[in-house]
Amino acid sequence: MGHYLVARMFGIGAEAFSIGFGRELVGWTDRRGTRWKVGLLPLGGYVKFAGDADAASRAADVPEATKAERAVMFQFRPVWQRALVILAGPLTNFAFATAIFAALFMTYGQTVTPAVIATVVTGTPAARAGLISGDVITRIDGSRVTAFEDVMQAMALNPGKAVDLDFRRANAMRTVRIVPAMVDHVDPFGAPTKIARLGIAPARGQVIVPRAPLAAFYYGAVEVWSLIGAIVHGVGDVVTGHRAASEMGGPIKIAQISGQAAALGIPNLVQFIAFVSINLGFINLLPVPMLDGGHLFLYAVEAVRRRPLAPRVQEWAFMSGFAALMSLMVFLTWNDLGGVGAWQRLSGLFG
Repeated sequence: MGHYLVARMFGIGAEAFSIGFGRELVGWTDRRGTRWKVGLLPLGGYVKFAGDADAASRAADVPEATKAERAVMFQFRPVWQRALVILAGPLTNFAFATAIFAALFMTYGQTVTPAVIATVVTGTPAARAGLISGDVITRIDGSRVTAFEDVMQAMALNPGKAVDLDFRRANAMRTVRIVPAMVDHVDPFGAPTKIARLGIAPARGQVIVPRAPLAAFYYGAVEVWSLIGAIVHGVGDVVTGHRAASEMGGPIKIAQISGQAAALGIPNLVQFIAFVSINLGFINLLPVPMLDGGHLFLYAVEAVRRRPLAPRVQEWAFMSGFAALMSLMVFLTWNDLGGVGAWQRLSGLFG
């Protein structure tokens, strides 16, 4: 919708707006000639603009197009307009997530646990670092800590890695270097996993803080920015080998976690929906041809060269991007099937 609305603002025509891919299940054509439809495969969606060869927005060869037809075609617009149309998609994902968080914080409230230590477990990293009851954690690796949830997120992003923890004790600021321990954990649905722990517990339980509209949007934007940073950090860890690639998931895992989030209550489900929207926006910004980030990269090259890349080079780039995306999808689906125990069941059948 972000792509479509910005394109409309620039007078670019849209041939189709599709939710899902593949064969059309249901649809209608509006008075501007745009076909609004729902596709068979519910794995995203697309807008096909006038002058696009396909759903990936590759430019069609239109040597016989009239001047009036070219005026509404996406490919003949200035590169800055095309870039803004493409950028509008991921930005809308982030804006949608911000609105979700803001609505949640205004109606239900924001869950906050003060970052004050109540208990330090003997023999844990926190105890060895000298933390005691009453210490207030203020920063971890330079990032501000305003709630115990920030501490938990920092631990999840730094499994087994040393972090600098700043804390306040009796009005004096101190810093310790601490390595979280990896401990066995069973989630609320019985799945075993390993999580990073310092060995501390907060002094108070969760507090639900209702937010006024402006404050809600501010804290919603902060939450989105924090989650984007967490995703970047996590992907970086996978690329550098600090995290196992098996932690990545695809559609099956999303469906599984959606059900789990729903079982934990509406606030958890709503926050998970926002998280999925943020993930979509981030993934679409990756500089992979066929994704929005790939288009933006090609437009940047075009702006520097003052002319687009040769059609053959663009074709090669799109085919390479398609192959990369399909390979990633196969890998993530393999991970997902392993996560739900499919391979263990199969081995049991033949064992």
